[in-house]
Amino acid sequence: MDADTKADVLKRLAYLEGHLAGVRRMVESDTYCVDVLKQTYAVRRAIEKAESRMLSGHLHHCVVDGVRGGEQHRVIEELVQLYELANK
Repeated sequence: MDADTKADVLKRLAYLEGHLAGVRRMVESDTYCVDVLKQTYAVRRAIEKAESRMLSGHLHHCVVDGVRGGEQHRVIEELVQLYELANK
């Protein structure tokens, strides 16, 4: 993972940890379900953004390097696996 992607993903993960802890506190304090659900949706979107950033970095760096290094088959198989996981 390139340095910019790593820094961005780590920042997003720190945000997610805090946000998720906040959701836990909401549940523990019996916050209205709709309000909790709004926050869980926000957590899900934040996870999706972190995944998107990682995938973009992977495509622009790791995949390119793998293809240039003659590892097309492995790179394509990994991408197929990611696609299948994302669509389960």
